[in-house]
Amino acid sequence: MNSATERKPPIHLAGLRSGLFWRTFFLIAFLIAASMAAWVASFRVVERTPRGEQIAAQVTSIVTITRAALLHSAPELRRELLFDLASNQGIRIYPREADDVTDGMPDTDLMNVIEESVRQRLGQDTQFAGEVNEIRGFWVSFGIDDDDYWLMMDRERIERTSGIQWIGWVTVTLVLSLLGAVFISRLINQPLARLSSAARAMARGVTPSPLPDQGPAEIREANQSFNQMVQDLDQVESDRAVILAGISHDLRTPIARMLLEVEMAKLPEDARNGMQSDLAQMEAIIGQFLDYARPAETAVYRNFDLSALLHKMSEEAARLPDLKINTAIDSALSASGNPTDIGRVIGNLIENARRYGKTPGSGVAEIDITATCDGRLIRLEIADRGTGLPDQEIPHLLRPFTRMDTARTHANGAGLGLAIVDRVVQRHQGRLEIKNREAGGLAVRVWLKAAPVIPS
Repeated sequence: MNSATERKPPIHLAGLRSGLFWRTFFLIAFLIAASMAAWVASFRVVERTPRGEQIAAQVTSIVTITRAALLHSAPELRRELLFDLASNQGIRIYPREADDVTDGMPDTDLMNVIEESVRQRLGQDTQFAGEVNEIRGFWVSFGIDDDDYWLMMDRERIERTSGIQWIGWVTVTLVLSLLGAVFISRLINQPLARLSSAARAMARGVTPSPLPDQGPAEIREANQSFNQMVQDLDQVESDRAVILAGISHDLRTPIARMLLEVEMAKLPEDARNGMQSDLAQMEAIIGQFLDYARPAETAVYRNFDLSALLHKMSEEAARLPDLKINTAIDSALSASGNPTDIGRVIGNLIENARRYGKTPGSGVAEIDITATCDGRLIRLEIADRGTGLPDQEIPHLLRPFTRMDTARTHANGAGLGLAIVDRVVQRHQGRLEIKNREAGGLAVRVWLKAAPVIPS
């Protein structure tokens, strides 16, 4: 069987899932990332000139103050002044020699602004270097009388924000933004996910809980329309069950009267048998109507011995001339439910297999009945060895009054056998699955709740 006919409990969307959620998430994430990239680029462009001017003013002030301090200090105190600048301020003064080996500053827009602004203040002959005689730093030349000097500061005083810091800030901001995107995506898609889950429950024949009447106007209207649709479908189902039960009940009295009249009438034997067969078929169809329309509230649930029920029904069915049954039933299987309803399920499945699952060329239906338990669920399978059905027709088997092409040559039944089975299994909170067997034939699997073993 295709997975479409498998009856499973409703699936609640508590976690992430593919589809609209991921589309919304990736769209928001892309917009956030693009906005952050544009903001960083714009910020660095806009703040470049003011920041460069500020750094240039600071460098100019340091050079000017240092030169003035050297000019006006006593010669015997200059060594102590230079030591104090180096130890406390991180500023070192070196004589500038013609054979100094220098390496230029990084060619960045910020550094170009700094160099241009410093030269405007100190003179166009001011030189800059990122490394002098293999000593890295921020080097600026200045002169005192006819002597040239280098003033060296730590690079950190100029490059206050490193690339690694930028990456760290952007990463933290991006992670927080993505967490916000997840929250927003779930908030946006939660009403749609709830509606999708309720629609899938409806497709499985389970009446979902009413959707909340809250949120944006569009969501409220969709939820209200869905809730109204569920109520209308429940009402239609209830009305149909009442009509079926009423018609079936009213027809039984005239059918019983007709059976009596046929029995008492002086008719040829063939005519009498034919009329009795037709009336018995009508009685069976009416019984199916009543079984399908019977409300669930009338059933009494208890723990019962499923193994004994299966063996009893298998032995009774095996007496039919066109039926052969093979059983593999675990002992002491105890189920929770209504034994009459479960017996009706077993009987319908056996009869369905007997009618439509005859082994090709034999005229006999060979049925395999297996029942096992894994501790929580009992797995019951009734399978025939007939021709099976096309996969595309299997999902329609559980619809009321539906009969497949292979069954149309049979006059008996109203197409309610598997629909009744499905309804009873749902009432017992079980699961039903129909599939073609690999070796040929159709297999119907039913999962029921296991109960404590009933002592013999």
